[in-house]
Amino acid sequence: MSYKTDIEIAQECQMAPITEIARRAHLEEKYIEQYGRYKAKVDLSLLDETDRDDGKLILVTAITPTPAGEGKTTTTIGLADGLRRIGKDVTVALREPSLGPVFGIKGGAAGGGYAQVVPMEDINLHFTGDFHAIGAANNLLAAMLDNHIHQGNALGIDTRKITWKRCVDMNDRQLRFVVDGLGGKVNGVPREDGFDITVASEIMAVLCLSTSISDLKRRLSNIIVGYTFDDEPVTCGDLKASGAMTALLIDALKPNLVQTLEGTPAFVHGGPFANIAHGCNSVMATKMALKMGDYTVTEAGFGADLGAEKFLDIKCRKANLVPDAVVIVATVRALKMHGGLSKTELATEDLDALEKGIPNLLRHVSNIKNVYKLPCVVAVNRFPTDTDKEIDFIISKCKELGVNTVLSTVWADGGKGGEALAREVVRLCEEEKGDFTYSYEDDLTIVEKIEAVVRKVYGGDGVDITPNAKKQIEKLESLGFANLPVCIAKTQYSFSDNPALLGAPVGFRVTVKNVKVSAGAEFIVVLTGDIMTMPGLPKSPSAERIDVNEKGKITGLF
Repeated sequence: MSYKTDIEIAQECQMAPITEIARRAHLEEKYIEQYGRYKAKVDLSLLDETDRDDGKLILVTAITPTPAGEGKTTTTIGLADGLRRIGKDVTVALREPSLGPVFGIKGGAAGGGYAQVVPMEDINLHFTGDFHAIGAANNLLAAMLDNHIHQGNALGIDTRKITWKRCVDMNDRQLRFVVDGLGGKVNGVPREDGFDITVASEIMAVLCLSTSISDLKRRLSNIIVGYTFDDEPVTCGDLKASGAMTALLIDALKPNLVQTLEGTPAFVHGGPFANIAHGCNSVMATKMALKMGDYTVTEAGFGADLGAEKFLDIKCRKANLVPDAVVIVATVRALKMHGGLSKTELATEDLDALEKGIPNLLRHVSNIKNVYKLPCVVAVNRFPTDTDKEIDFIISKCKELGVNTVLSTVWADGGKGGEALAREVVRLCEEEKGDFTYSYEDDLTIVEKIEAVVRKVYGGDGVDITPNAKKQIEKLESLGFANLPVCIAKTQYSFSDNPALLGAPVGFRVTVKNVKVSAGAEFIVVLTGDIMTMPGLPKSPSAERIDVNEKGKITGLF
């Protein structure tokens, strides 16, 4: 049986004009800035002027990722469409895709099958230019930093201690480590440098956590770009760069409005890395979506140990948000991979492998229910090869934890395939009240916060901190950063810091190798391994299969 590609499905969609989508989202025309017929920016003044109450917030997260795929974004969109189909007033809030994965191997982030946001090509490519603006602001700061050093270095910046990198929104391993400023005195001061992908820039995290233009400017000012010869931090504010950077970002700060295939209003805005940052769409977009719908569905990156943990412990803490319900996405195929099967063995019924793999799902469920004390439901993305026995096994295991399991077929059926999930989500919001609790409190030390996440969320035995990381923690605490939340960067493929430990490992310890501060984003980044902030392209990148015909129609984009 042949299936239509995502782009073929998206291009067949008869989109409504964005003005009509705005009306569905209760947005007056004065707040809408149109980018063509099907995209718009929403003015920030909306949040100050609307008298609408916040709707219910639903977080979609997932089990630990595998190559078999889970379908988190697809479920998020399909659930929103399902809620609309059962008569609910709903919005969806999502991240923007990065060009790096689009042209690399992972693909975009606009959903899939019959659960997508559109215009799919625009969203996956330039969209409204937000990422370009973030890259420009990042590189303006880099240029002003190096110019300051070239013009006499009044601040006494040690070029060996510069932490700020340039960025480009493309997978380009050649730029990970560079030496610049070559060519003689007039061309700058030679030094080692490097590039991050734009989504890994701290400016992306700053933009996504900012709540106003003044808050954005304050956060930009606080970004640490390096240290002096006396080991004192040098900030963006010291370089007098924050005003110009804010000028580049004022349009990018405004959330984008688009639609799903079924016409549900979608706020798609921001896209911070889910390892070294918090991995979810902007606070502004989430708050707008909550005001404009009775239900708002949003998602967090990677599995619940990374994405949901950061959404709850960082974004909710900073933005004063509390989810009303959580959806944990799983597939039989992925759970069998956690049980030890290879990707080629997933089409055959195997209850033994499923029994070995299901503890991964159960730990995520227990975390949401018992650590964060939130109501949750398991959404199983059903594949044609899944058997009734396998599905029944998952249902019975989740029921032991007091959590319902609902089958989802949104990839194939769109919102219709999400109606059962939508009804369970509404039931959770109306009948089961949570008692939301963070996994740690602000007044703990940095080490105590890391320990809390490792023990409570990952299920580990504790933390081993290298001598280098211990010095870094002491330095950050002396600079007054101990009260910030921690953003732990580890592999997304395991609860532990070892990607080979699948399922729900026990008896492990997590090694902290480096600790640094994102002073603008206002969290401590805890590195447990070598986190790649500039990916490379695969041997056969997706870019090789993307083309445009003479009428301007794009093909090969998934």
